[in-house]
Amino acid sequence: MRVCLDRVSQGYGSTQVIDGLTLDLRPEVIGLLGPNGAGKTTLLRTMATIMPPRAGSLSLDDRVVTGERAARAVRSSIGYLPQKFGFDPGMRVLDFVRYAAWMRGVPAGRWDGEARRALEHVDLWDRAGARMKRLSGGMRQRAGIAWAIVGAPGLILLDEPTVGLDPRQRLQFRKIISGLRDSVVVLSTHLIDDIEAICDRVVVMHGGAIKFNGSTGELARLSRPGLPGNSDLERAYMSLLPEEEQVL
Repeated sequence: MRVCLDRVSQGYGSTQVIDGLTLDLRPEVIGLLGPNGAGKTTLLRTMATIMPPRAGSLSLDDRVVTGERAARAVRSSIGYLPQKFGFDPGMRVLDFVRYAAWMRGVPAGRWDGEARRALEHVDLWDRAGARMKRLSGGMRQRAGIAWAIVGAPGLILLDEPTVGLDPRQRLQFRKIISGLRDSVVVLSTHLIDDIEAICDRVVVMHGGAIKFNGSTGELARLSRPGLPGNSDLERAYMSLLPEEEQVL
């Protein structure tokens, strides 16, 4: 899978959030960093084809998404988990993931097998018969990841998936994501230690624009003494923000 955004502009009403953004992504785990309001969620929603670009183009494997018909044709290749995802509390976990398979266009004869594979990947197969409302917060997040990965989509978009997870659950999450490198995985997060642990590439956004796009090692080399932060990556991230935002 190759995902290309070429001079994409995006916004809501009269508000422009992204202006002329270009990005080329291949299979790996990409961390998406930036302060609140940087445009991260808008970018994920655009890549998920929920919002067609106002200008520029989005393409998946050379299939340009020019409208709703083209968007429907590529959605089977996209798994998207928003930060706050909805579910029927009374639905069983297996049915929740089978429903995602149906929505993604997986043939009916493969729903059970694909749902089982997704739940096994997130270590949740033993709770397949449980109702969603009975799951702990960490289990519910894993069910959400199973929703996003069922059917092996080539593009997986995860918006703040570790919010509210305890340290053990975050370690479990990292293990799950590390096993998805055959896909383009875009992980939006504020947690730089998660980026350092599992991401191959980092994209830093601010004001709807990309301020950095490179490996974690390349980002760490931007670290400067005197900036806030407890690690080279944190100090490097702070170096990319405007001076008035570098002061705590």
